[in-house]
Amino acid sequence: MAPTKLIPLLQATPPRIRLVTVEQRWTIAEAPRVSGPYEARNVLIPYFEGKDREHFVVLHLDSAHRPISVEVVSVGSLNQSIVHPREVFKGALLANAQAIIAAHNHPSGNLDPSDADRRAFDQLTSAGELLGIKVLDFLIVSGPRFRSLVDPSVGGE
Repeated sequence: MAPTKLIPLLQATPPRIRLVTVEQRWTIAEAPRVSGPYEARNVLIPYFEGKDREHFVVLHLDSAHRPISVEVVSVGSLNQSIVHPREVFKGALLANAQAIIAAHNHPSGNLDPSDADRRAFDQLTSAGELLGIKVLDFLIVSGPRFRSLVDPSVGGE
């Protein structure tokens, strides 16, 4: 096909739109190292401010435990957020994460993990082992307070 005949064909092609659901907030050089649940809380708290429904987010970390990105995986109802390992690890794989920290808010203010929270944590940990992506923690957040499922003695303040 002659080049002049290609131009109308290219102009008739609609533009492609790409939707990205992983938000990148830092360059690797400026990212704070996340060495535990307190640092994770400091990174993740802004994602939960003013939310009246449960939000499930995942912090993707590189091999030095610096944040690569934060992904909102699910927005639920007043007292539940549906999450499946497939959705959690899709973003982690695309971000080339070595580890993740999962977190969700409890708008009620109750930091106690539900049975569903514990099941989700167990499922994510098992899936992460299979994929080679370590689940470092699973946080429950309410306002400035949080609780760690990995170490229940951490948080609560």
